[in-house]
Amino acid sequence: MMYDFTTMKTTLLLTLAFAGAALAGFEEWTNKDGKTADLELVNVVEKDGEKIGEFKMRNGKTVTLKASDLSEESAEKLEAWEPPAAEAEAKPSVFDDALDGNLVKLDGKSLKRYEMTERPEKYYVFYYTASWCGPCQQFTPSLVEFYNEHKNKNFELVLITSDADEDAMEEYAVQKKMPWPQLKIKDAPKFKKEFNHGVTGIPSVIVCDLEGKNLGNFRDLAALENLVK
Repeated sequence: MMYDFTTMKTTLLLTLAFAGAALAGFEEWTNKDGKTADLELVNVVEKDGEKIGEFKMRNGKTVTLKASDLSEESAEKLEAWEPPAAEAEAKPSVFDDALDGNLVKLDGKSLKRYEMTERPEKYYVFYYTASWCGPCQQFTPSLVEFYNEHKNKNFELVLITSDADEDAMEEYAVQKKMPWPQLKIKDAPKFKKEFNHGVTGIPSVIVCDLEGKNLGNFRDLAALENLVK
C-alpha cells in the first residue's frame, strides 16, 4: 500500500518521536511540505525510474514513500541508501523449543498466530499476568507504554497467561492494546512447569538471559529500562 504524508499526518506527527530515546535506525524524514516524522528506512526499491523507500514506524507498521514525496534533503538520503551488511545469525536460546510455533499476537481485535522473525540478542522478558488480576490491570498500561518506547533488539517480551479462558485472554489483550507476543493459553502450564521462574504472585516481570538464567523480577520498570537499553 502506498501512503503519502497527507494520509499519514495523524499517525506520523512528531508525537511519535521520543526525545532522547531514539532507537537505532530511526531518524527524522521530511516531506515536500516540511512535515517531519521519525522513521526507520529498511529497504529501497526502484520503480519507473524512481526510488521508493519502505519505512518502519515506531508502532511496528510499515509505510512506503517515493522520493518525489520527500524534501530535497530527504530524497537525496533515500537515493544514497545502501542495505546494511548481513548481521550474524541470532543466538539460540533455551526457550526456542517452547516458543517456536506456540505464540500469538494481537492483530486488530483478535489474537492470531505469530512467528518471531527477529530473536532478541540478550534477554527474554516474561510477563506473568491474567485478565482477572486487579493489580495486573493497573500495571499493564505502564508496561505497554514501556514496551512501545523502549523495545529494541536486546530483548523481547512474551506474555505468560494465568487465564483459563481464551476469550478472556484475548479481551485483555485488546483492552490494553498489548503490542507483544504471548504464549498460547494451552502451552502456558507446560512452560511454567518446565522453567519454574519462581513466580509466587502476579503481575511478575521475569527477565532471563538466553541461557535461561533468571535475572529477577523487574516490576520496577526504571530498573528494567537500565538493563535492556
